[in-house]
Amino acid sequence: MTRAPANLLAVRSLLLTHLNPAAANRSADLEPAEVGIVGDPAHRGGYHCGSNRVVTNDYSVVESPRDRAGLTLDAAGLDVGQFEVRVDGRTHNLQTFSTWCVGQCAANAADTRDIREIIYSPDGRTVRRWDRLGRRKSGDNSHLWHTHFSFFRDAIKAGRDQTPLFRRYLTTIGLLEGPDMTKEEHDWLATIFKNLTVLDGRNPIGQIYTRMSVGEDHTGAKPPTYPTLKSISTQLSALQSALSTLSGRDFTDEDAIVAGVLAGLDPATIAARIVEHMPAEHARQLADELAARLAA
Repeated sequence: MTRAPANLLAVRSLLLTHLNPAAANRSADLEPAEVGIVGDPAHRGGYHCGSNRVVTNDYSVVESPRDRAGLTLDAAGLDVGQFEVRVDGRTHNLQTFSTWCVGQCAANAADTRDIREIIYSPDGRTVRRWDRLGRRKSGDNSHLWHTHFSFFRDAIKAGRDQTPLFRRYLTTIGLLEGPDMTKEEHDWLATIFKNLTVLDGRNPIGQIYTRMSVGEDHTGAKPPTYPTLKSISTQLSALQSALSTLSGRDFTDEDAIVAGVLAGLDPATIAARIVEHMPAEHARQLADELAARLAA
């Protein structure tokens, strides 16, 4: 016989716990009879049926390899009926719940990827169907007062948790407190903590690091006398400062260069170079200047 799988029973329990609180006893609450998984005995075909009740070419089996591979006696459908709750002055009901869930599916949120379709009404007047496979767009009028969720059968067969989407909805509207951090954030912080404690001297690797970097030893051993990363960094900073100072100075002594060049040449060579490279008028002026200086 068709069974209600544990993962969908968990979704049912979650919704009833928070949308049908025992202390409230309101007619607007979600009642147990309004959250169904297995179809009634006459129901044949579709996601509310397991392998003993599906029909030939049943769309809940043949249209997706995920459904074909996951077909068991477990049902893979969930119906949610009418409810209305107010949280922090805002009203939430079946229509807003359904529209929110469809929006998450359309956005391909990670916790929706096992949902094949949602048949719902956004306003209590029109029936719509969101279908991940894009095969269907509508449903019968019973979905004006209840919303149907179909889950891929392989996810049901695998026992994959289907509560995260619904828990996130309850958190979003304020009926549940969200976790301070996600599991990924917890893992990330744990990794950072592990890496930091490796380097702070609490273990052999950290002790080597602190000795090399700052010259400290937290084990009580004699502090190292060899250069550390800290001392080398200080020396490099001083060297950089000195080089910056030197780079601003002009070490060229033009007079010494000229004197050195002339000292290595005889008068005939100097005269030949002047005639070769200097205009005649400048050469005559140079000769006159030399004569005047020698006569002085």
